[in-house]
Amino acid sequence: MKKVSVLGIQVSPVDLEGAVASIVEAGRDRRALGVSALAVHGLMTAKQDAELRARINSLELVVPDGQPVRWALKWLRNIEDSERVAGPDLMNRVCQEAAASGLPVYLYGSTPETIALLRERLAESHPELRIAGDQPSRFRMVSEDERVADVQRIVESGARIVLVGLGCPRQEIWTYENRHDLAMPVLAVGAAFDYHAGLLERAPMWMQRSGLEWLYRLRQEPRRLWRRYAILNPLFLVHLFLHKVGLSRDEAEVAVLPTPVRPG
Repeated sequence: MKKVSVLGIQVSPVDLEGAVASIVEAGRDRRALGVSALAVHGLMTAKQDAELRARINSLELVVPDGQPVRWALKWLRNIEDSERVAGPDLMNRVCQEAAASGLPVYLYGSTPETIALLRERLAESHPELRIAGDQPSRFRMVSEDERVADVQRIVESGARIVLVGLGCPRQEIWTYENRHDLAMPVLAVGAAFDYHAGLLERAPMWMQRSGLEWLYRLRQEPRRLWRRYAILNPLFLVHLFLHKVGLSRDEAEVAVLPTPVRPG
């Protein structure tokens, strides 16, 4: 898919339906497809970390999660027809189409309690969806033997799509390093597991449309998120301005593949 640079990160200016269609097609074809729903936090983290930037830029589909990223596509690249593709919306539509197409999904990441709730909620919202298996996060780096065993377990489960909820940037690293071994779409969907498990509430639509969803999230988890929003959001605006007036340029991509990292 076409990708354009936003502060050095290659973003796909797609709409939700186009992204879902690409994912389902890759699931049918048993084709590797690395997908990330990237908001300002992930974009700015990648901007400041060359190896992470190389990993994310190697993914086949990086959708603009969050209105500010979509606005940046319009402001910097004059792209008018992109659409915000939020992780929870992407996951919901993929599950809907996977159920209709008979494509089993695998859940990777989060806690056992969240996975249990998520399974219940998905069974209610998508009764025809087959969940081939799940693997909660170990909340540590995994060994190569563990990584290989996880990949083998996912492949043998019959899954055709993997949904990853490890949190940014661990989920993007996991997606980058495992998508080809899995030979199926692997989606890094952020907090979508928590939203669909009923543990987090989405911001009102007017806040989502006006780019203020971060403020709603900050109210939900102030101790965990205040540094992220207090530092990265203003920094994002500063870099957009500097780029727009020609005082900064996109960072070059790392030519050498980064050292493998095994989050899990």
